[in-house]
Amino acid sequence: MSLLSPWFALLLVPVAALAAAYVVQQRRRSRYAVRFASLPMLERLAPHRPGWRRHAAPAALLLAFALLALAAARPEVEVRVPRETATVVVAVDVSGSMRSTDVGPNRIEAAQAAATRFVGDLPDGFNAGVVTFAATTTVRAGADQDREAAIAALQDLSLADRTAIGEGVFTSLEQVALAAREAGEGEVPAHVVLLSDGSNTTGRSPEEAAAAARAAGVPVSTIAYGTPDGTITAPDGREVPVPVDEETLAEVADVSAGRAYTAQSSDELNEVYDDIQSSIGWRLEPVEVTQYAAALALLVGLLGAALSLRWFARLP
Repeated sequence: MSLLSPWFALLLVPVAALAAAYVVQQRRRSRYAVRFASLPMLERLAPHRPGWRRHAAPAALLLAFALLALAAARPEVEVRVPRETATVVVAVDVSGSMRSTDVGPNRIEAAQAAATRFVGDLPDGFNAGVVTFAATTTVRAGADQDREAAIAALQDLSLADRTAIGEGVFTSLEQVALAAREAGEGEVPAHVVLLSDGSNTTGRSPEEAAAAARAAGVPVSTIAYGTPDGTITAPDGREVPVPVDEETLAEVADVSAGRAYTAQSSDELNEVYDDIQSSIGWRLEPVEVTQYAAALALLVGLLGAALSLRWFARLP
């Protein structure tokens, strides 16, 4: 919470002083009663003391004063509101290691299914694009509102050699910029979601790409997909290990202000995409809540008055 007129928060000082004075007065009253009357006599004179009830009304009044002081300072809180528009580019690794079967039925088919569901569930006003990368990058679907084209592109992926993670990010950033120019809006929020199961082996480095994404203000959330024990069979019959380079992908996400994820199964991958969607589908918007603080102060004050009338037949 923040305050639009913070100097008015100083009104809380006299409220705190009044609360302190009340506590001091109550202690003095207790000492006076004990000094001039024995405890048995007090019990006979006031066998049914109000106890905590005598403090309820003054406490409510003090709380109402504090809320009024807060209202004068014009409090503001951030609330989550759905985005009306955004550009999301899904970048998918289509290197040969994606045929590993450590994730059933294999990495690429599981990735296709999860990414398809993710794109299909994006809000209607969002642009969705698809980029694939192996030795080179390919724009499979431009970043626009043609959701069917993006889904069709994800359903028709073919594998190739090598992995150009950095180039995948650069191409995704180009699609974000192109979508902004075509829409004539320079401030449309954008996000790149990049899934890979290996290390960068060609093209510009992931570090360069992450720096470019940060400069463009486009977060890149990365998904390190696969298990450490994943393998593929080489043409000569050898089993080749294809572990995931989690460290590099995490660095890309960190530098670009995105989020880094890992997934070792289809279920985990779906959960990752769900989390990403919930984060990019909403934005934080500051909302002034002065009227709510003032209304609450009135209600608390009325409650204190009602309790005092009910229990003691007088106002506090």
